[in-house]
Amino acid sequence: MKGFGDFFKEARTSQASEKAKKLGLKGDGHGGWYDRSGEFIAKTEKGDLKFYTKGQRPGKDVPNPAKPKAEPAPQIKAKATTVTGKQVAAAPEAEAQKSKGSGEEEKTKRGSDALTLVFGRFNPPTTGHKKLLDTAKGISGDNDFRIYPSRSHDPKKNPLDPGTKIKFMKKMFADYEDEIVNEKDMKTIFDVLMTAQEEGYKEVTIVVGSDRLGEFKNLATKYNGDLYNFDSIAVVPGGTRDSDAEGVEGMSASKIRKAVKDDDRKAFERGIPSSIGDDEINNLWNELKRSMGLEVTTDKKDKKKVKESVEMWEIAPSFDYSGLREKYYNKEIFKRGDLVESLHTGLVGKVTRRGANHLICVTESGIMFKSWIKDVSEAYTEKKKESIERLPGKPNTLVGTGGYKKYAAKMTPGSSYGKEFINKYKAKK
Repeated sequence: MKGFGDFFKEARTSQASEKAKKLGLKGDGHGGWYDRSGEFIAKTEKGDLKFYTKGQRPGKDVPNPAKPKAEPAPQIKAKATTVTGKQVAAAPEAEAQKSKGSGEEEKTKRGSDALTLVFGRFNPPTTGHKKLLDTAKGISGDNDFRIYPSRSHDPKKNPLDPGTKIKFMKKMFADYEDEIVNEKDMKTIFDVLMTAQEEGYKEVTIVVGSDRLGEFKNLATKYNGDLYNFDSIAVVPGGTRDSDAEGVEGMSASKIRKAVKDDDRKAFERGIPSSIGDDEINNLWNELKRSMGLEVTTDKKDKKKVKESVEMWEIAPSFDYSGLREKYYNKEIFKRGDLVESLHTGLVGKVTRRGANHLICVTESGIMFKSWIKDVSEAYTEKKKESIERLPGKPNTLVGTGGYKKYAAKMTPGSSYGKEFINKYKAKK
């Protein structure tokens, strides 16, 4: 018969296991925990999770010198996960299993123990972002510096898909081309920080716009010691942002999206770095028009019309806050139980409380975050993703969706897709 102490010990051990799983670690069945590359990083001792990342090198220092190092757990080919609610923790995966030649998974090597980073939407990139990156680079000094564009994509507030966005960023910010990280698993600020710990960084500095300082500082520091462990983690402003100011100080992606909707080419060009030529500026303009659903059509009299499928509050809430507030007050958007995504951190959570102008949300993994209604967007599920870029009467060709898979199969010579109807009406799970 188990005593009280036995139950207490088991409870503590279970807590240690849950913590390890949140960090994306894989157990060996004997209390040892390994990161996604198969290197030893922690051990369950007396019901607590003891890390071997400070003062010790993962994979080099073993938890118990009296015993031989445990064999790493077999590499499991599994899709990496996140703490957004869509995904919880990254599964171990060998580097050799990473996709190659896809334009993503651009790995960078650690050159110091301290990392300075910028995590942002850049949708689209602007002169304001250039100023932020210059400031962040100056703050980094001799430490490593990285730029993590978010993976958010929707036709309203995030019209450019990650690949297209990063392509323009590397042309606009050529000085930082090598620092721009294109990894599909870096969906949230937590994904970035957890990866930084795995890579061996001991200190992290996050540079953000002044209007996002409080949100990032609260979340990043709150979970230090839980989701990740750094000797120090700091959140600093990358300059003052004034939406009413003229020039670079007042430039934002919202202003650019507004200019595109208003068909104001001059205002658009004022916000785009001069480092790219006229052809690329025109390409960006047309790409935003297409992605935002603002298609130019011609009627019988050859008069050009712009088909507007979105409202101003949807693409640039700060310029139509009254429209946003009215929709919110009437409970047409962001209802309790809805999934929303933080535009700043990338976190996806379910709305649990509706305030006067803010939301309290909780991710699937239990992380709570607060956000103003202007700083969130509807979270796009896989089902919705299958239709966001589909034109009337056209097949879905959005890469990564079921529609794209079907389209590709249909276009492949020798494919039987479209000829077999036996499972046409099979119930989908």
